[in-house]
This record gives sequence, structure tokens and C-alpha cells, in this order.
Amino acid sequence: MFIYPHIYRKLKRGPQVMLPKDIGILLAYTCIDKESICIDAGTGSGWLTIALARIAKHVYSYDIREDFIKIGERNAELLGLNNITFRNADITKKIYEKDVDIVTLDMPNPEKALRNVKKALKQGGYVVSFLPHTEQVSKYVKKLNALKFSDIHVVEVIVRDYLVREEGTRPTNKGIWHTGYLTFARKPYA
Repeated sequence: MFIYPHIYRKLKRGPQVMLPKDIGILLAYTCIDKESICIDAGTGSGWLTIALARIAKHVYSYDIREDFIKIGERNAELLGLNNITFRNADITKKIYEKDVDIVTLDMPNPEKALRNVKKALKQGGYVVSFLPHTEQVSKYVKKLNALKFSDIHVVEVIVRDYLVREEGTRPTNKGIWHTGYLTFARKPYA
């Protein structure tokens, strides 16, 4: 049985959240650090926003739904995070920040935001999407290629719990299998 890290147990959940197993890979693969400026599109309950803010210099969190922004703000306040700016705005229409290190897209049709994302990212900056279906990933990757993003890489993270007993060790019948596909890409260096 999966046990959430202690900080997530305190947080309010509204919409579906990105789970720690996916957040961990996202953080590891993009090398976010204390100097990073991040944009998280699709605030939802704010779990990814919070994970980024615990490491990065500043996070701008976008969502088109004000009720989701309020959940994210409440969760950030609960943890005492003050390096997050929440924006009730549509990232497919405009991104206010420039020269950011990473943009995460946990939203429907993330390919619609890619032109704005490319303008907002610094050279070598990452864009990472989280999508539940392979058909969505194919459509998204096609747009990444059309816009000449580089280093495109797709992963699925599976967590398999194990039962450890005196008789032996084996996989349990439970675990967190498919949640979504993470697609990583970078804005190429000129």
C-alpha cells in the first residue's frame, strides 16, 4: 500500500494530483535547483507547484479555474511557502514570465501552449507534460517536433510494492501502476 510523504497528508485535495512517484522523476530529470524559475500550468491541488517551490527560487502557477487556484494557495500557505505566484490565467493565451528554467504542463491539450512556452523558456530550458493517454502524447510530441524542441523523451513511472516476509519476498497484488506519461523536451540552444 502506497504511503504519501508526510507533507502531502496535510494538504487539501480538489482535482486529481500528480503523485510523488511522477514528481520525483520530473525533479530528477530536469535538475531543478535553488536558482530555478519555474512555471506550473494546471495548478489543480498544487502538489507539483509545492514540490517545485520547496526546491526552486520561484514558481508561477497558472490555472484557468479560480477554485483550483484557491486550493493551491491554501496548501502553499499551510506549508509556509512564499515563493509562489498564483495566476488565474490561461497559459495558452499568454505567459507573463521570460527566461524560465522549466514549464510543466499538467492540463488538457498542452500542445496549445507550446508556442508561448517556447518564448518563455531560456535556451536549454525544459518543458514537461503529464498526459494520461498515448494518443495525447503522440499529438503533443508531433507539435514539439514541429516547433523544433530537442531532447524529446517520454517515460511512464510504475511503482511496484513488495511484500517482505520470513517465507520470502514477492510483489504484492497492489501498487500504483499507470498514472500518466511524462514527456520531457528542451528549448534548443541557438
